[in-house]
Amino acid sequence: MLTAPVAAQVAAPAEYADTQLPDPARETAARGLMETLRCLVCQGQSIADSDAPMAGDMRALVRQRIAAGEEPAAVRDWLVERYGAYVTYDPPLGAATWPLWLAPLLLLGVGAWLARGSFRRKER
Repeated sequence: MLTAPVAAQVAAPAEYADTQLPDPARETAARGLMETLRCLVCQGQSIADSDAPMAGDMRALVRQRIAAGEEPAAVRDWLVERYGAYVTYDPPLGAATWPLWLAPLLLLGVGAWLARGSFRRKER
């Protein structure tokens, strides 16, 4: 009686989660795409490297769509539409992400300004 709730929580692995596609070219395309997509559970790993069940589901979705003939760019766009730009390791420039793209340039400028001031003091 107590094992029923636990058994209900264990999900069966998604088809294609850990099974390669029979066509090597399509598997290569799927694998390449999976390496550019972030696991939403782990956040630091790609879905290709993650053992999380959600990453397995996402791998299965990628493989199913690639096997059906979709291009990797179309699959990526679909996943971004479904999960948001955070699912990619290369977020597009937009209102929410411009600080991420601008911060390195700003920090580099501040560092150059501080270094210039430090060098001026040493010359005197």
